[in-house]
Amino acid sequence: MLVGAGRILAVGRELGEADDVVDLQGGLISPGFVDAHVHAVQGGLERTRCDLTEGETREDYLRIIKEYADGHPDRPWILGGGWAMSAFPGGTPTAADLDAVVPDRPVFLPNRDHHGAWVNTRALELAGVDRHTPDPPDGRFERDADGHPTGTLHEGAMHAVASLTPQTTDDEYYEGLLEGQRYLHSYGVTGWQDAIVGAYAGMDDPGPTYLRAAREGDLSAHVVGALWWDRSRGEEQMAGLVERRDAYTHGQFRATSVKIMQDGVAENFTAALVEPYLDRCGHATSNTGHSFVDPVELREYVRLLDAVGFQVHVHAIGDRGAREALDAFEGTDPERRHHIAHLQLVHPDDVRRFAGLGVAANLQMLWACLDEQMVELTLPFLGEERATWQYPFGDLERAGARLVAGSDWPVSTPNPLEAIHVAVNRMEHGAVGSRRFLPEQAIALETAFAAYTSGSAWINHRDNAGMLRPGATADLVVLDRDPFAGSADDIGGTGVVSTWVDGTRVFEGYRQR
Repeated sequence: MLVGAGRILAVGRELGEADDVVDLQGGLISPGFVDAHVHAVQGGLERTRCDLTEGETREDYLRIIKEYADGHPDRPWILGGGWAMSAFPGGTPTAADLDAVVPDRPVFLPNRDHHGAWVNTRALELAGVDRHTPDPPDGRFERDADGHPTGTLHEGAMHAVASLTPQTTDDEYYEGLLEGQRYLHSYGVTGWQDAIVGAYAGMDDPGPTYLRAAREGDLSAHVVGALWWDRSRGEEQMAGLVERRDAYTHGQFRATSVKIMQDGVAENFTAALVEPYLDRCGHATSNTGHSFVDPVELREYVRLLDAVGFQVHVHAIGDRGAREALDAFEGTDPERRHHIAHLQLVHPDDVRRFAGLGVAANLQMLWACLDEQMVELTLPFLGEERATWQYPFGDLERAGARLVAGSDWPVSTPNPLEAIHVAVNRMEHGAVGSRRFLPEQAIALETAFAAYTSGSAWINHRDNAGMLRPGATADLVVLDRDPFAGSADDIGGTGVVSTWVDGTRVFEGYRQR
């Protein structure tokens, strides 16, 4: 393949002389991966702070937190995040555990999905949160039998503490973006859609950070920003969104999408369900989760956004959340390329609606497996029938839906090969002896690769990327092997040798898993 001036010039023939010859040494060259749902600034910032993503157990996390606190005695707060709910009974860590390792300073650590946070007693005291504090409308404080907060904050309850954390400086955000970009490039990611460009969960709006990087020439990736829809407000925010789109769009950053979070997550019972959650005994409760935006109002907001040229990017985990999003997309312009992310639970009646409405299914493939979080915190509360509706990749493909893919990093690893492995095998790479999770919903390797390359490039309106053909943009990744030639059981072990954006090398080394 011959590359020049940022484009693929020729493929599959004798190419003659070149200034720089790259020998793949038996590996594979692929279009670069495009992450259609990621939080690059947040993920990079967490990597520069108390990063818990390498831990797996309660003991791991407490050790990492203590080491970080001891190594940074000047920090007034301990900030970072990345813990997994499955490491704690009921998915809810306690302030008492944090008090044992950091008794003197407040701690605020969001979990991997950023729908909850772990805080210590000092943080609760500073926020004035006690047994008399009511839960906010869009969240709750985990409590003991006497009503005292125990240290886990769900959804909107995070704001009580997040609002008190020290202001992150512009330079810290910039360092976070550059670290996030470096990390994503090391996994072969050449572009992405940042799924929250706005203030949320203690993070300031990363839009100015992206704009600075684009202007200073430090943004090597092609990025679309999804401007955050403030669910506490209504259509009066439309003018501000249009202004921010115009102000932020520069060079390789385009703020042309809007993100609406329609529901929460299943593990803390905030994902919006058609029928109620079950209790641990299998009996129906009265809880059907949260629709953060009124479904009737959602339709009007989506109509208004569509009319002024915005793509709409909706977070929907539960079957009711997905249905409300699909209802809202009725009558919209397919050219906007609207999409719904996560889609953990899709009612069978709604699967065919994606293709009919021209709405893309934005898959987080890595989650479609029987990990601890699924087994302990999800399956018991859904019931046998609903459990079979989860992550219906195969059904969506067979129904003609357009598939795109993203990681939701730092919720989970940004490694596309591990995610693709799960899409094909319906189990984690290296999970010896594990059962496959709903294997009838597996998709072919070619389909999974296309979702993570040309599919996600398409969702970002980059129709000339994500493919290997003359004239296409030279966004490329060199892999250490050809996963199409080996065993499907080892797709996730494929490593990245180099990454190229517009024909320029942005990562060289070796990244495996």
